[in-house]
Amino acid sequence: MEKFHQEPNIYVGEVNIKVKNLDHALTFYQNIIGFQILEKSARKAVLTTDGKKPLLTLEQPEKVIAKTPRTTGLYHFAILLPSRADLSIFLRHMIQTGYPLGAADHYVSEALYLNDPDGNGIEVYRDRPSSEWRWNNGLVEMATEELDGNGILAESDAVWKGLPAGTLMGHIHLHVADLKKAEEFYTKGLGFEIVSYYPQAAFLSTGKYHHHIAINTWQGEGAETPPENSVGLNWYSLVFPNEETREKTLKQLKQLGAPVTKEADFYLTSDPSGNQIRLVL
Repeated sequence: MEKFHQEPNIYVGEVNIKVKNLDHALTFYQNIIGFQILEKSARKAVLTTDGKKPLLTLEQPEKVIAKTPRTTGLYHFAILLPSRADLSIFLRHMIQTGYPLGAADHYVSEALYLNDPDGNGIEVYRDRPSSEWRWNNGLVEMATEELDGNGILAESDAVWKGLPAGTLMGHIHLHVADLKKAEEFYTKGLGFEIVSYYPQAAFLSTGKYHHHIAINTWQGEGAETPPENSVGLNWYSLVFPNEETREKTLKQLKQLGAPVTKEADFYLTSDPSGNQIRLVL
């Protein structure tokens, strides 16, 4: 694994999503995806791959409603595996379960796509070495090509035992209402750089990663924020390398007029489309 998800970069740490039925969702996230339970209560479960660090939290809100169509929020969260061999093991497991799956080669990465039982989008991927990525005028080349599934399967014949301990939350991809406003928030406010464009979408990162965050208007310009009790994204966290970098970011957010509130051990903000972000150390 390369160093795109550690200091001095700002990167996605944890994702918190809302589900309709916690026990039903847990069965999927343990048996299909391969997470372990770190903590569990009646309406909330914190999931991990190493038994220590939370990566994904599931919450079942009061009076929860199904995912609302044509709204802002989660397109997918992306689970980054340590190696192509790990992707091989996961792909074979998925074939054996028969769970519906999509796939793509993005040049910088090889990815599998699926939805959880509530329609929350998930990507499971491995990165190609950054030395193989191609950059032109500050933008990294990405595409959507056919995945070499047979080549991946040939990488390993090991038995699937869940997600490996070195798994990370690689990136998050969000639906937004206004691409330009979102770009301004994530660049001038949070300090990310645009590293690639796609029709009605932009990809952003720190430290020249192919993307820690992606934003799109594929649900339509002016898409509404979903109801608070709707299935979907609750919040995601951005991990800062130090207090100084976070303080600088907080000043930039306030200058933009973005909402910032201090919570117990983090700051909370939201992008112009209502996607909530925890700024943590």
